[in-house]
Amino acid sequence: MHWQTGLILFIATIVLMEGFAYVAHRWVMHGPGWFLHESHHRPRAGNWELNDLYAAIFAVPSFILLLGGVQLGWWPGCTWIGAGIAGYGAIYFGFHDVIVHKRLDHHYLPKSSYMKRIIQAHRLHHVVETKAGNVSFGFLWAPKPEALKAELKRRERAGVRAPAGQNAPAGRGAPLD
Repeated sequence: MHWQTGLILFIATIVLMEGFAYVAHRWVMHGPGWFLHESHHRPRAGNWELNDLYAAIFAVPSFILLLGGVQLGWWPGCTWIGAGIAGYGAIYFGFHDVIVHKRLDHHYLPKSSYMKRIIQAHRLHHVVETKAGNVSFGFLWAPKPEALKAELKRRERAGVRAPAGQNAPAGRGAPLD
């Protein structure tokens, strides 16, 4: 396979992974997979949480495609697709785990409107502690924070975490402003 075709497959896989991640996050992690993902919506005690198992689960297709494409004589595109899945995982780790959740110490301050928007959208996702009633399930693309705040208000802040040291009234969460 020509390297340019492979590069197109690699980039297309990264782009398509955002759609896959959205679907998995919204309907698996906030659905039947909540038993693992719930740990990610709670304060973390230590370096690991049950939600980290998703990284291992999502690495399996990448590993299999890379192995098949490089060692087992499968279609060469498998290598590029497997690398694209791994590339998306690396981008996800850098954005989600390092920049947003600061699992590695850093002093990065977002300057671009894009980075500010996706970080704020992810933080708005995390103000909801429950399985349902959440907003913003993407990782590299997110609606404007104003739209997300309006949607949370429309839902009467159901499941929104109370500010530290306060108890929210039943059915109501913290203010979003």
